[in-house]
Amino acid sequence: MNKNYLLLIALFISSLSFGQIVTNGGFESWTGGVVDSWTSEAGTTVEEETTIVNGGASSAKFTVTTQTQGNTDFRQTINVEAGKIYDVSVWVYQADNAARARVFFDGYQGYSDPDVLNTWQEITYEYTAMATGPIDIGLRFYDISSNWAGNGSMSVIYIDDYTVTEQVTTTPSLTITAPTASSFAPGTSSVDVEYVTQNVDLMQAGNYVNVTVNMDPTDVDVTSPYTVTTMNGGMYDVTVELYENNMVVDTQMVSFSVGNETQVATISELRNGTIGEFYELTGQAVISYIVTEGTRNQKYIQDAGAGILIDDVAGTLSTPLNIGDGIVGLRGQLTQFSGVLQFVPSENLPGAATTGNSLTPLYVTANELATNGEVYESRLIRLLNVTFSDMGTFADNTNYTVTTDGGTDSTVCRVSFGDEDIIGTTIPSVPVDIIGLGSEFNGTYQIFPRYASDVDTTLSNDEFDTTSFSMYPNPANGATVTITSASNSTKEVQVYSILGKQVINTTITNTLNVAELQTGIYVVKITENGKSATKKLVIK
Repeated sequence: MNKNYLLLIALFISSLSFGQIVTNGGFESWTGGVVDSWTSEAGTTVEEETTIVNGGASSAKFTVTTQTQGNTDFRQTINVEAGKIYDVSVWVYQADNAARARVFFDGYQGYSDPDVLNTWQEITYEYTAMATGPIDIGLRFYDISSNWAGNGSMSVIYIDDYTVTEQVTTTPSLTITAPTASSFAPGTSSVDVEYVTQNVDLMQAGNYVNVTVNMDPTDVDVTSPYTVTTMNGGMYDVTVELYENNMVVDTQMVSFSVGNETQVATISELRNGTIGEFYELTGQAVISYIVTEGTRNQKYIQDAGAGILIDDVAGTLSTPLNIGDGIVGLRGQLTQFSGVLQFVPSENLPGAATTGNSLTPLYVTANELATNGEVYESRLIRLLNVTFSDMGTFADNTNYTVTTDGGTDSTVCRVSFGDEDIIGTTIPSVPVDIIGLGSEFNGTYQIFPRYASDVDTTLSNDEFDTTSFSMYPNPANGATVTITSASNSTKEVQVYSILGKQVINTTITNTLNVAELQTGIYVVKITENGKSATKKLVIK
């Protein structure tokens, strides 16, 4: 009886140690209307719900009131143990399809299905801990932009039974916890392979770990971390074997490489490189904008021929840099996100090579940006003579359609820098020029204005629409172009290359001499009787 009783106690304690490790994951505990053990942000309202529940007496009702996903995080911290596997389960009830929930578990995981309405659905995830210690878990909510406004710019989602359960096993096992990267920067001379074992006593004779790197001789009875000596251009397949009683009981592998570095003189050459490869930009690039919102440490840089976005989550470029600084010798890896080429630094810079550099925006029409936007990606541009289809005030992380005044060509203006003074300013109802950074989202080209002053209304009061004059032939393949208007008065004409350089400044009545212009695309600004307009001119 005593032995059986002790056995039952041991089993009970064991079941507790491997059980649920989330505090108040069933949302049964509330204090003063606030859910216990969780934190939330201003973009959601969290309330106790006692009617729509998956289990127990309560669930959490989330009213999502923002399209800024970073303001919807719902979090708590739990402790995990390296090498152990955890089963994650979250139940979601979508009252509408204006948003969806996403599981956060030491990183972003699966979404709820916004088309499964008015019933409970389960999101599951299996997590293997790479280290022992605390991790953040919870949720984030994402708007469905096409359904957001039609649902009153809000969404209601219920959450219940957020559970995390450690998988129970007595089988000896081994888990490789590092490296987690599959590639390393040139110059990496060694990489540590780290592992943890479960349900085996490595102090006992016959129990040990062996490591084999590529086809090299096996190292016997090693300890973690195991250091692999590396060289530029090397590829490494590492096999780690766990032995119990001199028998292999588990085998795990990890592969990684160390890159070679290619030198390029210009950003154009860099943009023509291979995604995933490493490069050194030997020529000077000038910083056009530094993103101060968020934690990605992003910087837009450009030279005479192209631009690229620096994405520096690790904070590798720790030396202070400013807009207008010229940098030389930037090293890193070429990557891509949502169609935008990015450069991830692999080492710090000593500082700016030059300071106080100024950049002239490239002149571009809506049609040119929409159809040839790759040329302008991550470069400072000036979008000419467009009108907004929206009214109200500018909001963060929002797309606005802009159309050539008096025409049909349109493109996207996206407000993306939430800590700048453009947020909350009035959307102009008159034609404007927009200064900003060329960008892209999976093939849709955009302009990102930075400041309120980037939306230039100063010319709007003295502009006339593009239908008030004619310019022909266009495309032009001769020495002259004819420009006519209703009044047929004297006109001041300026012609700009797509690089923003003025190539013609003259006064005409009807005939413009273009004989000296080379083949390409130009922007023509015409001023007549105090009113101005712009139009694209193609020279063949």
